[in-house]
Amino acid sequence: MVDVSEVRDPSRRTDEDLADAGPAVTGAGVQSVDRALAILEVLARAGEAGVTQIAGELGVHKSTASRLVATLEAHRLVEQTSDRGRYRLGVGVLRLAGATTARLDLVQEARPIARQLAADTGETVNIAVLAESSALYLDQVAGSSALQPHNWVGQHIPLHATSNGKVLLGGLDDAALDALLGTLAAYTPRTITARAELREELERVHRQGYAVAVDELEVGLTAVAAPVRNAHGDVIASMSVSGPSFRLPDERVDEVVRLVVAAAREVSHRLGWGHR
Repeated sequence: MVDVSEVRDPSRRTDEDLADAGPAVTGAGVQSVDRALAILEVLARAGEAGVTQIAGELGVHKSTASRLVATLEAHRLVEQTSDRGRYRLGVGVLRLAGATTARLDLVQEARPIARQLAADTGETVNIAVLAESSALYLDQVAGSSALQPHNWVGQHIPLHATSNGKVLLGGLDDAALDALLGTLAAYTPRTITARAELREELERVHRQGYAVAVDELEVGLTAVAAPVRNAHGDVIASMSVSGPSFRLPDERVDEVVRLVVAAAREVSHRLGWGHR
């Protein structure tokens, strides 16, 4: 498993890093990002403003402000009002805020269920969502048997080598799956690295409603996950129980599967899915 202590802080860049990374991380690039964020703050405070006012607030030339506003407008983060030449925050900001709110709602609704699941199993419970080509852990609750568990919150993990990842992949259609899957790296001898085999596994996950990963990300680690659905029935997250393989033999996995599936279904109901 990757040692997160070896991952460098992205803010600690060397001159070589800056040379290789291109203009996005040069002084001019960072300054443009700062100015664009300042424009959003100006519009959030003022409600609406013209380019001249924005330029004055930022202390830049009007042409510079105009270029920045045009870029933000192209991404729908700002939009022109009926009074041409004046701008306000756009619907793109609402989209970003909505995504954040949805994740906060998920964590809030799942937390009490996760605590109960951790108490029932004695193992660590995690909530994960799809984040580009990996699974992102949003929340974690440690069970009584988990002594000093690794804190996965905020970390990304591979999709094909974990129970959470398999559940999230199992919620995708073929087109989305093809677009997402790249090289399937091997983390242990039991990691699935062939696409055909992974597709068979995902079909099984979809059919049975849960995923199991034994020694696939790390030798000695077993995890069971089930899907969390929104009001439309879409898989928006996964809930898992994980622990040492010696504490989760086959017969115990069967019991944990039942508990995880029930817990994930309860969270889904709280988010508006299905009927009781």
